[in-house]
Amino acid sequence: MIQLFPAIDVIDGKTVRLREGRFDAKTVYDRDPLEVAETYAAAGFQNLHLVDLDGARTGTIQNLHILQSIARKTSLHVDFGGGIRTLDDVVRVLDAGARQVNVGSMALRAPEKLKQWARKMGAGRFIAAVDLKDEVPVASGWQTPVERTWKTIIASLLEMGLEYFSVTSVRRDGNMSGSDLGLYNKILDAFPGIRLIASGGVASAEEIRELEASGLYGVILGKALLEGEIELAQLKHFLSC
Repeated sequence: MIQLFPAIDVIDGKTVRLREGRFDAKTVYDRDPLEVAETYAAAGFQNLHLVDLDGARTGTIQNLHILQSIARKTSLHVDFGGGIRTLDDVVRVLDAGARQVNVGSMALRAPEKLKQWARKMGAGRFIAAVDLKDEVPVASGWQTPVERTWKTIIASLLEMGLEYFSVTSVRRDGNMSGSDLGLYNKILDAFPGIRLIASGGVASAEEIRELEASGLYGVILGKALLEGEIELAQLKHFLSC
């Protein structure tokens, strides 16, 4: 059964969604992140993808208090990302209640450091975010291209023992234009058995079924869930198993 990861992105303590990773193209929602998380927990979700966009932009964690609040007041398994640059950051995030740490820029730019973290904390504690813009890996809040292919990056991270990978199709993120199933099939063909989490553009429950049939481990749901394009009632099949 595919795992569902509803997403809450945070700027200045508020629930937001960006379009294609652009901070000048954001939607601010009149719902507190904790309130949103409690709604998801009540609906039967087990996971939550929590992103500190202030941290992603500045390089230092900014919204740890929101993680702490959600971890205290819900039973959600939270993966947290944004601004994580040191082992101390990893420890702070895990101590604040995260089940896993979502690492993007460090996975792409300093994989040896991530390898050290995984050895110390356990590889299962990390989700490596390999985010792609036109299939080119990007870091630093999706603003900076990385001069390595996604295939090379994923292969090296797998060799280090990383188990979980999330891949965002940046051009589709926040657009509800449909997920990039072709991209995910390429990755699954190249790395059979990888625990791959899809993100970007998912707009219907039917797409989730297609992603599940392709063999994906999980899918991140953002704008379509927040705005009711995907209704909670449509997800009962995935939440009841």
